[in-house]
Amino acid sequence: MIKLKLDNVNKQLGGMRILRDISLEIAAGQFVVFVGPSGCGKSTLLRLIAGLDSICGGDLLIDGRRVNDLEPCERGVGMVFQSYALYPHMSVYDNIGFGLKLAKLEKRGLRERVLKTAQILQLDKLLQRKPKELSGGQRQRVAMGRAMAREPDILLFDEPLSNLDASLRVQMRNEIARLHDRLGSTMIYVTHDQVEAMTLADKIVVLNGGRIEQIGSPRELYEHPASRFVAGFLGAPRMNFLAARLHAPGKSSLLDTPVLGMTALPFDSSNLAADTPLSLGIRPEHVSLKAAEGSAGVIVTGVEYLGSETYVHLDTGQDEPLICRCEVNAGWQSGDRVELRLDIDNLHLFNADGTALARHAHAIETLPDSAPAFQTTAICHFKNR
Repeated sequence: MIKLKLDNVNKQLGGMRILRDISLEIAAGQFVVFVGPSGCGKSTLLRLIAGLDSICGGDLLIDGRRVNDLEPCERGVGMVFQSYALYPHMSVYDNIGFGLKLAKLEKRGLRERVLKTAQILQLDKLLQRKPKELSGGQRQRVAMGRAMAREPDILLFDEPLSNLDASLRVQMRNEIARLHDRLGSTMIYVTHDQVEAMTLADKIVVLNGGRIEQIGSPRELYEHPASRFVAGFLGAPRMNFLAARLHAPGKSSLLDTPVLGMTALPFDSSNLAADTPLSLGIRPEHVSLKAAEGSAGVIVTGVEYLGSETYVHLDTGQDEPLICRCEVNAGWQSGDRVELRLDIDNLHLFNADGTALARHAHAIETLPDSAPAFQTTAICHFKNR
Protein backbone atom coordinates (compact mmCIF):
# COMPACT_ATOMS: atom_id res chain seq x y z
CA MET A 1 0.00 0.00 0.00
CA ILE A 2 1.36 3.45 -0.97
CA LYS A 3 1.29 5.67 2.10
CA LEU A 4 2.77 8.82 0.60
CA LYS A 5 3.24 9.92 -2.99
CA LEU A 6 4.98 12.98 -4.42
CA ASP A 7 4.16 13.73 -8.05
CA ASN A 8 6.44 16.28 -9.77
CA VAL A 9 6.70 18.41 -6.64
CA ASN A 10 8.50 21.75 -7.03
CA LYS A 11 9.54 24.46 -4.60
CA GLN A 12 10.71 27.95 -5.46
CA LEU A 13 11.94 30.74 -3.17
CA GLY A 14 12.63 34.23 -4.41
CA GLY A 15 13.04 33.14 -8.01
CA MET A 16 15.35 30.25 -7.06
CA ARG A 17 14.16 26.67 -7.62
CA ILE A 18 14.90 24.69 -4.45
CA LEU A 19 13.27 21.41 -5.53
CA ARG A 20 12.79 20.25 -9.13
CA ASP A 21 10.21 17.69 -10.25
CA ILE A 22 10.40 15.42 -7.21
CA SER A 23 8.46 12.17 -7.79
CA LEU A 24 8.54 9.49 -5.11
CA GLU A 25 6.37 6.76 -3.61
CA ILE A 26 6.73 5.58 -0.01
CA ALA A 27 4.99 2.39 1.10
CA ALA A 28 3.22 2.04 4.43
CA GLY A 29 5.63 0.99 7.18
CA GLN A 30 8.79 1.89 5.25
CA PHE A 31 11.74 3.68 6.81
CA VAL A 32 12.92 6.13 4.15
CA VAL A 33 15.98 8.35 4.51
CA PHE A 34 16.56 11.55 2.54
CA VAL A 35 20.31 12.07 2.28
CA GLY A 36 22.56 14.52 0.50
CA PRO A 37 24.98 17.41 1.05
CA SER A 38 24.01 20.69 2.71
CA GLY A 39 21.72 22.77 0.51
CA CYS A 40 20.44 19.86 -1.61
CA GLY A 41 16.80 20.41 -0.51
CA LYS A 42 16.25 17.44 1.80
CA SER A 43 14.96 19.45 4.81
CA THR A 44 12.81 21.61 2.51
CA LEU A 45 11.25 18.44 1.10
CA LEU A 46 10.48 17.21 4.61
CA ARG A 47 8.86 20.55 5.49
CA LEU A 48 6.66 20.31 2.38
CA ILE A 49 5.45 16.89 3.53
CA ALA A 50 4.80 18.24 7.02
CA GLY A 51 2.89 21.23 5.65
CA LEU A 52 5.28 23.78 7.18
CA ASP A 53 6.11 25.15 3.70
CA SER A 54 3.85 25.47 0.66
CA ILE A 55 4.24 23.48 -2.56
CA CYS A 56 4.76 25.59 -5.69
CA GLY A 57 3.89 22.85 -8.16
CA GLY A 58 2.93 19.18 -8.27
CA ASP A 59 0.88 17.06 -5.87
CA LEU A 60 1.43 15.53 -2.45
CA LEU A 61 -0.84 12.61 -1.58
CA ILE A 62 -1.19 10.78 1.75
CA ASP A 63 -3.30 7.60 1.61
CA GLY A 64 -4.36 8.66 -1.89
CA ARG A 65 -5.73 12.02 -0.69
CA ARG A 66 -4.27 15.26 -2.05
CA VAL A 67 -3.06 17.27 0.95
CA ASN A 68 -1.32 20.25 -0.69
CA ASP A 69 -3.68 22.75 0.94
CA LEU A 70 -4.21 21.02 4.30
CA GLU A 71 -2.81 22.44 7.55
CA PRO A 72 -0.05 20.41 9.29
CA CYS A 73 -2.45 19.23 12.01
CA GLU A 74 -4.81 17.83 9.34
CA ARG A 75 -2.21 15.67 7.56
CA GLY A 76 -1.67 13.00 10.18
CA VAL A 77 2.09 13.60 10.45
CA GLY A 78 4.36 14.18 13.42
CA MET A 79 7.74 15.88 13.20
CA VAL A 80 10.92 15.68 15.29
CA PHE A 81 13.18 18.67 14.71
CA GLN A 82 16.95 19.04 14.88
CA SER A 83 16.51 21.21 17.97
CA TYR A 84 14.76 19.49 20.90
CA ALA A 85 12.58 22.61 21.40
CA LEU A 86 11.39 21.38 24.80
CA TYR A 87 9.63 23.70 27.22
CA PRO A 88 12.18 24.11 30.08
CA HIS A 89 9.53 24.86 32.74
CA MET A 90 7.48 21.75 31.91
CA SER A 91 8.05 18.18 33.08
CA VAL A 92 8.70 15.33 30.66
CA TYR A 93 5.03 14.33 31.10
CA ASP A 94 3.77 17.79 30.16
CA ASN A 95 6.18 18.15 27.23
CA ILE A 96 5.01 14.85 25.73
CA GLY A 97 1.36 15.68 26.30
CA PHE A 98 1.50 19.32 25.19
CA GLY A 99 0.25 18.70 21.63
CA LEU A 100 -2.56 16.49 22.92
CA LYS A 101 -3.59 19.21 25.37
CA LEU A 102 -3.75 21.75 22.54
CA ALA A 103 -5.90 19.28 20.61
CA LYS A 104 -8.25 19.27 23.65
CA LEU A 105 -7.97 15.51 24.21
CA GLU A 106 -9.80 14.55 27.39
CA LYS A 107 -7.58 13.99 30.45
CA ARG A 108 -7.92 10.23 30.70
CA GLY A 109 -7.09 9.67 27.05
CA LEU A 110 -4.18 12.13 27.28
CA ARG A 111 -2.72 10.32 30.28
CA GLU A 112 -3.02 6.91 28.60
CA ARG A 113 -1.24 8.13 25.48
CA VAL A 114 1.56 9.87 27.38
CA LEU A 115 2.20 6.80 29.56
CA LYS A 116 2.14 4.48 26.56
CA THR A 117 4.56 6.69 24.64
CA ALA A 118 6.86 7.08 27.63
CA GLN A 119 7.00 3.31 28.10
CA ILE A 120 7.92 2.72 24.45
CA LEU A 121 10.73 5.30 24.72
CA GLN A 122 11.84 4.11 28.17
CA LEU A 123 10.98 7.46 29.73
CA ASP A 124 8.36 6.19 32.16
CA LYS A 125 10.67 6.67 35.17
CA LEU A 126 11.58 10.23 34.12
CA LEU A 127 8.12 11.75 33.67
CA GLN A 128 8.42 14.25 36.52
CA ARG A 129 11.86 15.55 35.56
CA LYS A 130 12.50 18.86 33.81
CA PRO A 131 14.57 19.00 30.58
CA LYS A 132 17.62 20.42 32.43
CA GLU A 133 17.76 17.19 34.46
CA LEU A 134 18.01 15.00 31.34
CA SER A 135 20.90 13.89 29.14
CA GLY A 136 21.02 14.84 25.46
CA GLY A 137 19.74 11.44 24.40
CA GLN A 138 16.87 11.58 26.89
CA ARG A 139 15.86 15.05 25.66
CA GLN A 140 15.82 13.78 22.09
CA ARG A 141 13.56 10.91 23.14
CA VAL A 142 11.18 13.40 24.79
CA ALA A 143 11.06 15.36 21.53
CA MET A 144 10.30 12.10 19.70
CA GLY A 145 7.64 11.28 22.28
CA ARG A 146 5.89 14.59 21.76
CA ALA A 147 5.52 13.75 18.05
CA MET A 148 4.60 10.09 18.68
CA ALA A 149 1.93 10.82 21.30
CA ARG A 150 -0.35 12.24 18.61
CA GLU A 151 -0.21 8.79 16.96
CA PRO A 152 0.53 10.20 13.50
CA ASP A 153 0.36 8.09 10.36
CA ILE A 154 3.82 9.32 9.35
CA LEU A 155 6.74 10.29 11.58
CA LEU A 156 9.21 12.84 10.17
CA PHE A 157 12.74 13.33 11.53
CA ASP A 158 14.82 16.38 10.55
CA GLU A 159 18.46 15.56 11.41
CA PRO A 160 17.49 14.63 15.00
CA LEU A 161 20.95 13.36 16.02
CA SER A 162 23.18 16.14 14.72
CA ASN A 163 23.39 17.86 18.13
CA LEU A 164 24.54 14.69 19.93
CA ASP A 165 28.08 13.45 20.45
CA ALA A 166 29.38 10.42 18.56
CA SER A 167 28.57 7.76 21.18
CA LEU A 168 25.04 9.11 21.74
CA ARG A 169 24.40 9.18 18.01
CA VAL A 170 25.15 5.46 17.79
CA GLN A 171 22.89 4.75 20.78
CA MET A 172 20.02 6.87 19.45
CA ARG A 173 20.40 5.40 15.98
CA ASN A 174 19.82 1.94 17.45
CA GLU A 175 16.88 3.21 19.49
CA ILE A 176 15.20 4.77 16.45
CA ALA A 177 15.65 1.51 14.50
CA ARG A 178 14.10 -0.49 17.36
CA LEU A 179 11.29 2.05 17.63
CA HIS A 180 10.45 1.57 13.95
CA ASP A 181 10.41 -2.22 14.42
CA ARG A 182 8.02 -1.90 17.39
CA LEU A 183 5.64 0.65 15.88
CA GLY A 184 5.73 -0.46 12.25
CA SER A 185 4.89 3.12 11.29
CA THR A 186 6.02 5.00 8.20
CA MET A 187 9.11 7.06 8.97
CA ILE A 188 10.93 9.64 6.86
CA TYR A 189 14.32 10.71 8.14
CA VAL A 190 16.58 13.52 6.90
CA THR A 191 20.34 13.44 7.41
CA HIS A 192 23.59 14.48 5.78
CA ASP A 193 25.33 11.56 7.53
CA GLN A 194 25.63 8.65 5.11
CA VAL A 195 26.32 6.21 8.00
CA GLU A 196 22.89 7.02 9.48
CA ALA A 197 21.33 6.56 6.04
CA MET A 198 23.01 3.20 5.43
CA THR A 199 22.19 1.75 8.86
CA LEU A 200 18.59 2.96 9.28
CA ALA A 201 16.93 2.97 5.88
CA ASP A 202 14.79 0.46 4.03
CA LYS A 203 15.01 2.92 1.13
CA ILE A 204 17.44 5.79 0.58
CA VAL A 205 16.62 8.84 -1.52
CA VAL A 206 19.82 10.63 -2.57
CA LEU A 207 19.25 14.31 -3.35
CA ASN A 208 21.62 16.58 -5.23
CA GLY A 209 20.95 20.17 -6.28
CA GLY A 210 17.21 19.90 -5.65
CA ARG A 211 16.79 16.74 -7.73
CA ILE A 212 16.58 13.03 -6.90
CA GLU A 213 19.87 11.44 -7.95
CA GLN A 214 18.95 7.83 -7.12
CA ILE A 215 16.46 5.80 -5.05
CA GLY A 216 17.12 2.31 -3.71
CA SER A 217 18.08 0.13 -0.77
CA PRO A 218 21.39 0.86 0.99
CA ARG A 219 22.95 -2.16 -0.68
CA GLU A 220 21.70 -1.21 -4.15
CA LEU A 221 23.09 2.31 -3.88
CA TYR A 222 26.42 1.16 -2.46
CA GLU A 223 27.04 -1.66 -4.93
CA HIS A 224 25.30 -0.20 -8.01
CA PRO A 225 25.50 3.61 -7.89
CA ALA A 226 23.73 5.25 -10.83
CA SER A 227 26.10 8.20 -10.88
CA ARG A 228 29.54 9.29 -9.80
CA PHE A 229 27.88 11.60 -7.25
CA VAL A 230 26.13 8.71 -5.48
CA ALA A 231 29.28 6.57 -5.67
CA GLY A 232 31.33 9.31 -4.06
CA PHE A 233 28.74 10.32 -1.46
CA LEU A 234 27.98 6.87 0.00
CA GLY A 235 30.92 5.09 1.56
CA ALA A 236 33.58 6.10 4.06
CA PRO A 237 36.20 6.51 2.75
CA ARG A 238 34.50 7.34 -0.52
CA MET A 239 35.04 5.50 -3.79
CA ASN A 240 38.38 6.02 -5.58
CA PHE A 241 38.16 7.61 -9.03
CA LEU A 242 40.76 7.20 -11.77
CA ALA A 243 40.90 9.12 -15.05
CA ALA A 244 40.42 7.05 -18.23
CA ARG A 245 39.82 7.55 -21.95
CA LEU A 246 37.68 5.43 -24.22
CA HIS A 247 39.90 3.88 -26.90
CA ALA A 248 37.33 1.64 -28.64
CA PRO A 249 33.58 1.98 -27.86
CA GLY A 250 31.11 -0.90 -28.02
CA LYS A 251 29.02 -3.27 -25.91
CA SER A 252 32.31 -3.77 -24.10
CA SER A 253 34.92 -1.04 -23.84
CA LEU A 254 38.63 -0.74 -24.48
CA LEU A 255 40.00 1.87 -22.10
CA ASP A 256 43.32 3.62 -21.79
CA THR A 257 44.14 4.57 -18.20
CA PRO A 258 47.35 5.63 -16.46
CA VAL A 259 46.63 2.93 -13.87
CA LEU A 260 45.72 -0.14 -15.94
CA GLY A 261 47.21 0.74 -19.30
CA MET A 262 45.10 -0.50 -22.24
CA THR A 263 42.37 -2.64 -20.68
CA ALA A 264 39.16 -4.26 -21.93
CA LEU A 265 36.25 -3.90 -19.50
CA PRO A 266 32.65 -5.18 -19.75
CA PHE A 267 30.86 -1.81 -19.93
CA ASP A 268 28.53 -0.66 -22.70
CA SER A 269 29.99 2.46 -24.36
CA SER A 270 28.34 1.96 -27.75
CA ASN A 271 26.66 5.38 -27.61
CA LEU A 272 29.94 7.20 -26.92
CA ALA A 273 32.67 8.42 -29.25
CA ALA A 274 36.27 7.26 -29.14
CA ASP A 275 38.58 9.38 -26.93
CA THR A 276 35.67 10.30 -24.58
CA PRO A 277 36.99 11.07 -21.07
CA LEU A 278 35.63 8.66 -18.43
CA SER A 279 36.08 7.96 -14.72
CA LEU A 280 36.92 4.52 -13.40
CA GLY A 281 35.67 3.93 -9.85
CA ILE A 282 36.64 1.34 -7.25
CA ARG A 283 36.02 1.20 -3.50
CA PRO A 284 38.93 0.93 -1.04
CA GLU A 285 37.98 -2.63 -0.03
CA HIS A 286 38.38 -3.82 -3.63
CA VAL A 287 42.00 -2.68 -3.88
CA SER A 288 44.78 -5.00 -2.67
CA LEU A 289 48.51 -4.35 -2.31
CA LYS A 290 51.65 -6.34 -2.96
CA ALA A 291 55.24 -5.28 -2.36
CA ALA A 292 56.76 -3.89 -5.55
CA GLU A 293 60.16 -4.94 -6.79
CA GLY A 294 62.89 -2.37 -7.24
CA SER A 295 61.66 1.09 -8.24
CA ALA A 296 58.37 -0.09 -9.75
CA GLY A 297 54.91 0.57 -8.29
CA VAL A 298 53.54 3.53 -6.37
CA ILE A 299 54.50 5.13 -3.08
CA VAL A 300 52.55 4.85 0.17
CA THR A 301 52.00 8.42 1.39
CA GLY A 302 50.04 7.74 4.57
CA VAL A 303 48.65 4.99 6.81
CA GLU A 304 45.54 5.38 8.99
CA TYR A 305 45.23 2.82 11.80
CA LEU A 306 41.60 2.48 12.96
CA GLY A 307 41.86 -0.52 15.27
CA SER A 308 39.86 -3.03 13.23
CA GLU A 309 41.33 -2.00 9.87
CA THR A 310 43.95 0.17 8.21
CA TYR A 311 43.59 2.62 5.34
CA VAL A 312 46.62 3.07 3.13
CA HIS A 313 46.94 6.25 1.01
CA LEU A 314 48.81 5.95 -2.29
CA ASP A 315 50.25 8.49 -4.73
CA THR A 316 48.99 7.65 -8.24
CA GLY A 317 49.87 11.00 -9.73
CA GLN A 318 46.31 12.35 -9.47
CA ASP A 319 44.98 15.25 -7.40
CA GLU A 320 43.68 12.91 -4.69
CA PRO A 321 45.38 9.81 -3.26
CA LEU A 322 44.01 6.36 -3.98
CA ILE A 323 42.90 4.65 -0.75
CA CYS A 324 43.13 0.94 -0.02
CA ARG A 325 41.53 -0.81 2.97
CA CYS A 326 43.91 -3.40 4.45
CA GLU A 327 44.07 -5.72 7.42
CA VAL A 328 45.41 -4.22 10.64
CA ASN A 329 48.60 -6.30 10.53
CA ALA A 330 49.36 -5.54 6.86
CA GLY A 331 52.47 -3.64 7.99
CA TRP A 332 52.62 -0.97 5.27
CA GLN A 333 54.47 2.24 6.09
CA SER A 334 54.84 5.64 4.45
CA GLY A 335 57.50 5.49 1.77
CA ASP A 336 56.89 1.84 0.82
CA ARG A 337 56.56 1.01 -2.89
CA VAL A 338 53.64 -1.25 -3.69
CA GLU A 339 51.92 -2.88 -6.64
CA LEU A 340 48.15 -2.39 -6.85
CA ARG A 341 45.61 -5.02 -7.79
CA LEU A 342 42.05 -3.95 -8.61
CA ASP A 343 39.09 -6.34 -8.51
CA ILE A 344 37.58 -5.87 -11.98
CA ASP A 345 34.27 -7.43 -10.91
CA ASN A 346 33.81 -4.43 -8.62
CA LEU A 347 34.92 -1.66 -10.98
CA HIS A 348 32.50 1.09 -12.00
CA LEU A 349 32.70 3.29 -15.09
CA PHE A 350 31.20 6.79 -15.32
CA ASN A 351 30.64 9.08 -18.28
CA ALA A 352 31.86 12.69 -18.33
CA ASP A 353 28.42 13.83 -17.09
CA GLY A 354 28.70 11.46 -14.11
CA THR A 355 26.20 8.79 -15.20
CA ALA A 356 27.20 5.16 -14.75
CA LEU A 357 27.73 2.94 -17.79
CA ALA A 358 25.90 -0.38 -17.81
CA ARG A 359 27.96 -3.48 -17.07
CA HIS A 360 27.74 -6.67 -19.17
CA ALA A 361 28.54 -9.86 -17.27
CA HIS A 362 28.27 -12.07 -20.36
CA ALA A 363 28.30 -11.96 -24.18
CA ILE A 364 31.31 -9.67 -24.56
CA GLU A 365 31.40 -8.01 -27.96
CA THR A 366 34.45 -8.68 -30.12
CA LEU A 367 37.20 -6.13 -29.54
CA PRO A 368 40.30 -5.41 -31.65
CA ASP A 369 42.86 -8.21 -31.67
CA SER A 370 45.19 -5.99 -29.65
CA ALA A 371 42.76 -5.75 -26.74
CA PRO A 372 43.78 -7.53 -23.52
CA ALA A 373 41.62 -10.41 -22.36
CA PHE A 374 39.12 -9.90 -19.55
CA GLN A 375 40.38 -10.95 -16.14
CA THR A 376 39.14 -10.90 -12.58
CA THR A 377 42.05 -8.85 -11.24
CA ALA A 378 43.87 -5.99 -12.90
CA ILE A 379 47.52 -5.35 -12.04
CA CYS A 380 48.25 -1.63 -12.25
CA HIS A 381 51.00 -0.46 -14.55
CA PHE A 382 52.58 2.79 -13.40
CA LYS A 383 55.61 4.55 -14.73
CA ASN A 384 58.34 4.65 -12.11
CA ARG A 385 57.78 7.61 -9.83
